[in-house]
Amino acid sequence: MVAATMALQPGTANALSSDVVISAVYGGGGNAQAVLKNDYIELANTTDHPIDVSAWSVQYASAAGAVFQMTNLTGSIPAHGRYLVQEAAGASGTLALPTPDAIGSIPMSATSGVVALVTAQIPLVGCGISCATAPNVKDLVGYGATANVETAAAPGLTNATANARTGALIDTDNNAADFTAGVPKATNSAGTTVTADDSGGPGDPTPGTVRIHDIQGTGRISPIVGQNVTNVPGIVTAVRVTGNARGFWFQDPSADADALTSEGMFVFMGSTSPAVAIGDSVLVSGRVTEFRPAAGAQSLTELGGTITTTKLSSGNALPAAVPVALPDAYTKSGSLEAQPLEPSSYVLDWLEIHEGMRVTIAQDTRLVSPVNTEFSELWVTLKPGQNPTPRGGSIYNSYDDPNSGRLMIVALNGAPAANVGSTLAAGTTGPVDYQSFGGYVVQATQLGTITEGGLKRQKVLPSKKKHDLSVATYNVENLTATDPDTKFTRLAEAVVTNLGAPDILALEEIQDNNGTTDNGVVAADQTVAKFTAAIRAAGGPKYAWRSIDPNNDTDGGAPGGNIRQGFLFNPGRVTFVDRPGGDANTAVSVVRKHGAGNQISLSVSPGRINPTSDAWATSRKPLVGEFRYHGNQQLFVIANHFNSKGGDAPLSAAVQPPVRSTEVQRIKQATEVHNFVKDLSDKSGGRAQVIVLGDLNDYQFSPALQTLTGNGTVLKTLIDTLPADQRYSYIFDGNSQVLDHILISPAIKGYSYGVVHINAEFSDQASDHDPQIVRILTGCNGHRLPARCLPGSPVVNE
Repeated sequence: MVAATMALQPGTANALSSDVVISAVYGGGGNAQAVLKNDYIELANTTDHPIDVSAWSVQYASAAGAVFQMTNLTGSIPAHGRYLVQEAAGASGTLALPTPDAIGSIPMSATSGVVALVTAQIPLVGCGISCATAPNVKDLVGYGATANVETAAAPGLTNATANARTGALIDTDNNAADFTAGVPKATNSAGTTVTADDSGGPGDPTPGTVRIHDIQGTGRISPIVGQNVTNVPGIVTAVRVTGNARGFWFQDPSADADALTSEGMFVFMGSTSPAVAIGDSVLVSGRVTEFRPAAGAQSLTELGGTITTTKLSSGNALPAAVPVALPDAYTKSGSLEAQPLEPSSYVLDWLEIHEGMRVTIAQDTRLVSPVNTEFSELWVTLKPGQNPTPRGGSIYNSYDDPNSGRLMIVALNGAPAANVGSTLAAGTTGPVDYQSFGGYVVQATQLGTITEGGLKRQKVLPSKKKHDLSVATYNVENLTATDPDTKFTRLAEAVVTNLGAPDILALEEIQDNNGTTDNGVVAADQTVAKFTAAIRAAGGPKYAWRSIDPNNDTDGGAPGGNIRQGFLFNPGRVTFVDRPGGDANTAVSVVRKHGAGNQISLSVSPGRINPTSDAWATSRKPLVGEFRYHGNQQLFVIANHFNSKGGDAPLSAAVQPPVRSTEVQRIKQATEVHNFVKDLSDKSGGRAQVIVLGDLNDYQFSPALQTLTGNGTVLKTLIDTLPADQRYSYIFDGNSQVLDHILISPAIKGYSYGVVHINAEFSDQASDHDPQIVRILTGCNGHRLPARCLPGSPVVNE
């Protein structure tokens, strides 16, 4: 019995198709009560360029059969276009398909069957019920009562229904999730569409029976998702004409009595610019879809598929904008889509019931992120007293407090550069949208006036003792030799002027010499040489450097970039202890010197911590170096760049609290570094001076940091020594937060520390991270420490 169950497991396609997919299948053509005369298979090109299919075929098999019939394709599919394959005709039906792009004679089942898109013109043979994984199969749809599917079958059909791919035509290799059954609608490569819906139809100036609030419903998911709707009325309130998510928002001026049903929604048109303007009264026909932009994200209810718009009039007054009034609590726990909306209690619920509707920010607000002028994005806070930083941001203190006052704005007509702490005047107005990175967002057709707040970049204070040792960390954001000189100049000036030319500088995101060109180059000597020359030109020291080239395409980051950590150091101030043998695959170890008490050294310097461990899969390996400074004191420095948080569910996720899937690997990485530092401590009798620093991609309160520090027993997290409202080095989703860290071992007694805010809060950035610096203070290793050695000694000039 078990064997039989295993044999019926469905196949998974060879790869998710990212260019051409099967977009619709219909087998009831010409049957009793059918409107369309022919069966059809529709394909879609999801790319920005035409794709030649002249050597491809579509193939069909019955639900239980293993014999495929084939129709050869010709020509190409236009960019973001459709391609229509006409199959067998029946005796009934009244409506012909649009001019087909290919013609076959396959009689498809009206209820259950299998359709494959094949990049060859050879019939599929012998693949049984696993044809999704057969050679040359680009996409496969099994519908109805068949086991020959991608993961699970698409809905079974009738003479009056076709299966159509939902949303933005994304292929997830799950037929059940990717397809919904509805009224047959076929489109050819010329863009001509024929629909079997006989309830009026596009072009008819009579509004249909379905309204926007009927589509939105009283929950997060439309009650009629997957259905085609005809002539839905509304007034165009905003238009997006750039990118691959073009379209428009429209809103019904005649609201129903239910406050939980939104009166607005987005009409998705892909790369086609809509031929409508704000104030147009329109009737819109299309398919109701739920677009989920990223794993774990909520979905956006929209009209998609083949869109037909009938304009009735222009220059109409827009529906009144609703003032934004966010509740105190951000969200509740559990699956939000399974729970009733409570807009008076939760921010995410308030935004959901206004999805697609015009809202307005009725008061002056403060920018808690800089304006991203490339995408015209900014974040403001509607609760100015909520966890403010001294410089105008909103501090992110814990997983339980995501700062419910934050709101993202995208200015559809552009936004001027401005920094954190600037003021956005009242009046920003536009529809509520949901996008992948920012969650809910106001797509502003009108942006209030921004008044700059006068934020200044920080500098470190001059050193008070010439023998103090300064060590800094700086993520230089994918620096490569091919970057413009202006980037090198900006970064170099920051090193010299803002950081005071630290004695040791750990760098993250140094790319190889040709950046993202993926041609096997891994060396970064040209990148570093250009950077050190720029520092010299800015008046800084002649830095030497040490690093280890990674194996090609193994350390994550931008493909082909081969990012790694590296040390710059001033040889006039410190000595790097070179020990040969360190390479991409050799693990550094701690060596106790025989007959020398607790004296230790590294087996190789520079070296990498356990680089073959699965903790570092497709991620950067820590770089360890041994230094000597004032009085031949020994210092071990470990530069890190843990794996990214990209892939975690957003703060506005559909399931709360959001799943932090990437945390598992960071905890493994933290364990590796913790064990190495503990080995340094144990073999030195607790005397080893160790600095662990870099972009750890996690918060000071995270499990990864607690693992790394041994809950504070092995390392001290210096960001925790700052006042709570100053603990940040990065801004994401309007939250000022900590990703970069400097940690020290207990053997380092006297120090001063600070984050130097020069990037994250500014619209004009040399990097998206702020650097940090620690000074080891001379004369601070005894039992009775002078005042300058006490924690809290300032290092940054405000």
